[in-house]
Amino acid sequence: MIEKLDLKKQPGLFYQPSPKQPQIVNLPTMNFLMIDGTGNPNTSTLYQQAVEALYSVSYTLKFTCKKELGKDYGVMPLEGLWWGTRIDQHVFSEADKDQFQWTMMIMQPDFITPEMVERATREAAAKKDLPLAANLRFESFTEGTVVQIMHIGPFDTEGPTVETMHNFAFEQGYHLRGKHHEIYLSDPRRTDPSKWKTIVRHPIEK
Repeated sequence: MIEKLDLKKQPGLFYQPSPKQPQIVNLPTMNFLMIDGTGNPNTSTLYQQAVEALYSVSYTLKFTCKKELGKDYGVMPLEGLWWGTRIDQHVFSEADKDQFQWTMMIMQPDFITPEMVERATREAAAKKDLPLAANLRFESFTEGTVVQIMHIGPFDTEGPTVETMHNFAFEQGYHLRGKHHEIYLSDPRRTDPSKWKTIVRHPIEK
């Protein structure tokens, strides 16, 4: 029987922060499938197509690894890097959503290769209409030192959680850099919004 890896529990990846207290951690370089876009995630067809392409190729990679390499793992959660039209914008308002710029991504195990991704993308696109499959890229991503916390509840109630996280970093002598980062641990189709779990994260430096 093939053992199934839970990548979220791998040491040093920090996918299980507390909802009560922000933490500052140093993240290793990780490999991701990524795709870029602009627009409101609640209404944008581009966003929906981007997410569909990411999941389709990620699951194709998983099934290929299980069949051909004897390695099984749970597909990692969807993640998003978010920023606005102002370079100093770190907290987003409802009115900003149509102007959101984003990179959606899914982390991949370290045994996934560019050749495997290229093949999986072809296979996934052959089975299903994926208009943005050609826009996917496979990249290493180094975020470095970050502050993060778990948010429980709907996305639109993140404001106070994000503010708590930012203030904690400021109190430790850090300032924000880079892009706001969210990791979606709950399936919004199957979970009550009051119980959604989202890791909110931001890179920081002194």
